[in-house]
Amino acid sequence: METERKKDMLSKKGLFLKYPMNYVFEEQRMVCLLIGIAISTAAFAVVNSVSSPSLLAGYKIGSDSISDVSVVSTSLIPRRITYELVDEANRNINAGGKVPLGLKKKKLRVLVTGGAGFVGSHLVDRLIERGDSVIVVDNFFTGRKENLLHHFRNPKFEMVRHDVVEPILLEVDQIYHLACPASPVHYKYNPVKTIKTNVMGTLNMLGLAKRVGARFLLTSTSEVYGDPLQHPQVETYWGNVNPIGVRSCYDEGKRTAETLAMDYHRGLNVEVRIARIFNTYGPRMCIDDGRVVSNFVAQALRKQPLTVYGDGKQTRSFQYVSDLVEGLMRLMEGDHVGPFNLGNPGEFTMLELAKVVQETIDPNAKIEFRANTEDDPHKRKPDISKAKQLLGWEPTVSLRQGLPRMVDDFRQRIFGDEKLNSGL
Repeated sequence: METERKKDMLSKKGLFLKYPMNYVFEEQRMVCLLIGIAISTAAFAVVNSVSSPSLLAGYKIGSDSISDVSVVSTSLIPRRITYELVDEANRNINAGGKVPLGLKKKKLRVLVTGGAGFVGSHLVDRLIERGDSVIVVDNFFTGRKENLLHHFRNPKFEMVRHDVVEPILLEVDQIYHLACPASPVHYKYNPVKTIKTNVMGTLNMLGLAKRVGARFLLTSTSEVYGDPLQHPQVETYWGNVNPIGVRSCYDEGKRTAETLAMDYHRGLNVEVRIARIFNTYGPRMCIDDGRVVSNFVAQALRKQPLTVYGDGKQTRSFQYVSDLVEGLMRLMEGDHVGPFNLGNPGEFTMLELAKVVQETIDPNAKIEFRANTEDDPHKRKPDISKAKQLLGWEPTVSLRQGLPRMVDDFRQRIFGDEKLNSGL
C-alpha cells in the first residue's frame, strides 16, 4: 500500500515538471526563438565593441593622415575598410599591394574592340600569352581575320563580328577600345562613319564599362594636337586642329572621345585610361593604307618610286608595335588616368625615313616628290616624360631594328598575294 502511494506521488511530480516544459517548447516556440536571437545579438555586440578599438587603432578613416598603417595586418582589416584607407596626400591606398604586370593571379576577361586590326591583333597576342580570356569585337572594315587565325582553336579566345556604333552587352573586366580606322585613306573614305565610330562607338563602350564595372582604355591619337605650334608635344598642350578640314572626322572625333571618357570618369566614376598614340609600324599593317612607313616599304618592294609629299622636311616619330602594346598594358594596369603620350621620341624627316627604307630594301630605289596633302602636320614628336615617370615605360626598339621585321612580313604578303593572283 505504501509502495503504491509513493509511485502515485512520483507520477504526479513528473507530470508537474513535464507539463510546463512541454508548454514552453511546444506552445511558445516563437517566444523561445526571439529570446535566442536577442541573446546572440547582445553577445555579438559585446565582442565587437571589445575587438574594434584594437583593430582600428592604427589608422583613421577619411582623415588626412594614417598613423603607422604598415603595422596593421591588412588580412585583419574588413574588406570595406581597406578600400577607404588614404595616405598623406589624401589618395586611396591599395591595401593588398600592386601586382606586377604579367603576374596577376586572377585571369581577366578582356574585350578588345578593333582587335583584328594591326595594333589590336598584337595586343590580343600579349593578353592571350598572359593567360587572360579575350573577346575581340570587329566589323572588319580595316581588320583582317588572318591576323588572329592562330588563336581560333584557343578556348580563351572569342571573336564577334560587330560594329561598335551599335550597343553590345558583354561581361568583361577590362575594355581596350581600339575600334576606328586610323589611316587617312580609310578614315577619309567615309568621314561620317569615322566620326560616328569615334563618338557613338566610344559612348557605347563607356556605357558597357559603366554597366559591368569594367576598366576602360581609350586609344586616342597624336592627331588631337593637329598641326602643333608646340614642339615636342606634351599632354598639357591643347593642340591646333582645323575643325572643318578633311581630317577633322578623325582628329575631332578622337578629341570628342577623350571628352566622353573624362566625363564618364568624373561624373559616373568609371575607371578610364587615355593613351595618345604616335606613329606606329610593324607586321600586319595594311599594305596600302596610305601611311608613310607602309607606303615606302610597299613601294620599295614593288620597285616603285618612294613618294614624298611636299619638301620632305616634315618630321614624324616611329615606334615599333611591341613597344606600343607594352605601353598600353602598363597604362591599363596602372593607377593613372592620363592622357599619356605613347610614341618614340626619335624624330625623322620624310627624306631621312626614305633613306632608311632604301638602306633596308633597295639602295637604288628612287624618290619622287608630290604636292603635300591638306592639313598634313609639319612636325610630330612626343614628349614621353610623363610615361617614363608614372608608367616606367619607354620604347626599346629603334627604327633600324624594327623596320626589317616589318619588311619581312610585307615581302611575304605582297609576293604571296601576287603568286596567288597569277595562279602559281
